[in-house]
Amino acid sequence: MAKAEVKTAIVADGLRYKAKASGSPFRASASFSGATMSCFLCGKHRVRSQMRTRQFLGKSQTVCAPSCKALDEAEAAASA
Repeated sequence: MAKAEVKTAIVADGLRYKAKASGSPFRASASFSGATMSCFLCGKHRVRSQMRTRQFLGKSQTVCAPSCKALDEAEAAASA
């Protein structure tokens, strides 16, 4: 028996969901190394092995390594 498709709808005040699909858009990982983090500069989620830390505003932030542009070009080349 298939479940009915749940559509996400926001209440008129914009604060609560009437219905929200369960789950996460990010893959589940049993190991910590497979987890994703978002880049402080570009905001894209990448696996930890593609990240490094840099000092921004007095705090260590995770960013793409070697750079956001280089990783985007590598992904584009791999998918082509």
